[in-house]
Amino acid sequence: MTETVRPEPSPLYRWLVLIFVSLAMFGSYYVYDALSPLADVLKQQLGFSDLDIGFLQAIYSFPNIFTVVIGGFVIDRIGLRKSLTIFAVLCFIGPAITATSGHLPIMAAGRFIFGMGAESLNVAVITALARWFKGKELSFAFGLNLTTARLGTFTALNSPTWARWAYANWRTPFLIALAFSALCVVGAVIYWIMEEWAEKNYSLGAVSTDKVVFADLWKFGVSYWLIVALCIVFYSAIFPFQTFAVKFFMEAHGTSREFGGFLSSMLTLFAMIATPLFGLWVDRIGKRALLMMFGSLLLIPVYLMMAYTQVNLYIPMAMMGVAFSLIPAVMWPSVAYIVDQAKLGTAYGLMTMIQNIGLFGLNLLIGWANNFGHADASNPAGYHLGMWIFSVLGILGVIFAFLLRQRELGPHGHGLETITTAKVSA
Repeated sequence: MTETVRPEPSPLYRWLVLIFVSLAMFGSYYVYDALSPLADVLKQQLGFSDLDIGFLQAIYSFPNIFTVVIGGFVIDRIGLRKSLTIFAVLCFIGPAITATSGHLPIMAAGRFIFGMGAESLNVAVITALARWFKGKELSFAFGLNLTTARLGTFTALNSPTWARWAYANWRTPFLIALAFSALCVVGAVIYWIMEEWAEKNYSLGAVSTDKVVFADLWKFGVSYWLIVALCIVFYSAIFPFQTFAVKFFMEAHGTSREFGGFLSSMLTLFAMIATPLFGLWVDRIGKRALLMMFGSLLLIPVYLMMAYTQVNLYIPMAMMGVAFSLIPAVMWPSVAYIVDQAKLGTAYGLMTMIQNIGLFGLNLLIGWANNFGHADASNPAGYHLGMWIFSVLGILGVIFAFLLRQRELGPHGHGLETITTAKVSA
């Protein structure tokens, strides 16, 4: 008896999958970035300090120090569609709690629950893209996914413009964020339906069924750990800056909240346009470690330019935008080339877990640094210590990317500098 060979999913079907998982990411990113434009409102109406605001952002990352790697195990064990739905529901419950009270512990509890779901949701989406696009247009697909997700960030950071009325009270912007979080659930449910139908009608990449043991975490190799190190310092130089960016622009450079939100969203706007283009480019040319080194190099001067000069703020934010487009478009897909498919969920989970250690620590550290320097509108120099911390992280990023390139050019390389679309599909 001859077994019927099922066709691969059509390109249209794969791109529809991308649309709906990206919709879930849109909702998640909006909720995460809804806090930044509110920083001065929380300070005025609820009496929060910069350390309190840093804590609200940091507590999002705290559960992921423990749960994201578990989320990777969950993905490997119960499958993408079930895990994606579980994580999406947590992304809705968390914002609902945050919006109920102006007391710091309750708001933090909501951010904590949201964090449990959101980062694991990101891991699930990345794993889904690897399943549907590896060997095809993986970096390009990942870039488009990030563009959609960052549209959530762009929308949130510009909410003082399109929802100016909402900032008369601290709660209203959080209620708007709750409405956007429903998209996480919608995207996850549609993905469930599409994957279940595809498994019956198409030939898909196998879902991991191997038992994952903790010993596997030490088998990923040096290149993986160098990417993880770069991931930590890169995101720790970007997101904790954005936590305080609107407040910093208002107090150190005298901008309005609306313009401060737009400036912060500028790097996101850059990334929305350039990330898929960079993804398409790197699929064709390789040179992944070299490009990550260049992106890290761009970060070093931007914070000191904003701290010590009156340079047009469009310039440093554009430089950050290029880095924020380039490095993620290269970094996350690179993991799929150096880690076995069966362990990919765990590898992404571990990477995101360690990234969140950095984000948790840096949000608290920058909040403390601003308090230590008495940073406010009457003392803009109080922000200098935090800006130096961000610049040092850029230097570390260059070092880790350089070491990765040296490793990949040697006998233990995985082809990050040489693999192109033509060679993968050949």
